[in-house]
Amino acid sequence: MHPVLLVLAITKTHPRCPSMLLIVISLVQIWCTISRGEAQVVQQIPQNQSIPALIAFGDSIVDQGCNNNLTTIVKCNFPPYGQDFPSHQSTGRFSNAKTPPDILAEALGIKDLLPAYLDPRTESEDLLTGVSFASGGMGYDPVTSKLASALSFSDQLKLFKEYISKLKRLVGEARTRSILANSLFIIVAGSDDLANTYFTFGGRLRYDVHSYADLMVSYASDFIQEINELGARRLAVFGVPPIGCVPSQRTLAGGPLRNCSENHNQATQVYNTKLQSKLNLLSQKFQLSKIVYVDVYNSLLHIIQNPQDYGFDVVDKGCCGTGDIEVSVLCNKLSKTCPDRSKYLFWDSYHPTQKGYEIIVNQFMTNYISRLL
Repeated sequence: MHPVLLVLAITKTHPRCPSMLLIVISLVQIWCTISRGEAQVVQQIPQNQSIPALIAFGDSIVDQGCNNNLTTIVKCNFPPYGQDFPSHQSTGRFSNAKTPPDILAEALGIKDLLPAYLDPRTESEDLLTGVSFASGGMGYDPVTSKLASALSFSDQLKLFKEYISKLKRLVGEARTRSILANSLFIIVAGSDDLANTYFTFGGRLRYDVHSYADLMVSYASDFIQEINELGARRLAVFGVPPIGCVPSQRTLAGGPLRNCSENHNQATQVYNTKLQSKLNLLSQKFQLSKIVYVDVYNSLLHIIQNPQDYGFDVVDKGCCGTGDIEVSVLCNKLSKTCPDRSKYLFWDSYHPTQKGYEIIVNQFMTNYISRLL
């Protein structure tokens, strides 16, 4: 269970080829950087390729501040969040600094920071290169979003349609179609469905794991088809990470020794397998689109099981407060933070540090981006 919702529940109850040589050198540099535990150098896309914009949908991993002005406790626009951000300000990003949309946008050569669509400071010019519609606490299951008073996928879809209308007024229909067809869309959701709705708020009383995973995949499929119909052609759909190993779930479901919760991880694997199968079917159906499943489960689990390979000392606690449970409103200005964030995989009890995110994004750029170009 997401600790914030614990509060909510209480309150509610190649050699000859120069280009190939350059790629090899780059990969070696990246590996060395990771091994030393320094700031990550994220792999870039080939110079002859271009992605005009990055558009994000989903939950807190890609929420750039959309929740700031919502009536929800799932927000983080206050210290110590953002203490390592370029401006050292809390922006509503669930980390100590940059999050995946920022890191990915920079790696793609689009811009340094990806703004939230609902941020009042987001200007018309920003729309041309992408925004995030994501809302912390939401899920594929509409019930999940209601529990957190977050923007559901239906809400995000409405905002996306509004965004498309604005683009048409700015650059016309033809260029709008081109931007949508060539942009990269990332969809990140599902963790809160399993951790909260299923394991905590009665989901297990109505569904077994396979049935609930089928429900989630059905909603995911509907959303993907809807944005595809609106013009999205490059879609990266992220699976759910090993939620049983994030600090908060270790505390709430890992027993006295705070081990990874096997029940949570097994449910996640069931869902990820079903999602990957559905995405394969959708790829066959929409052959003009590139719909790619992104495995973050094994990526994050490998970091957790081999922390020294990535320069981490702590992977079972967050940097904020005790590291066991603090997240969102529980991680606040009264919470002490670790002095060296580069040694921690997690910033709070649910979200990685910028360094953790950089490793994941670098793996995405290495393993998946070519399939989306």
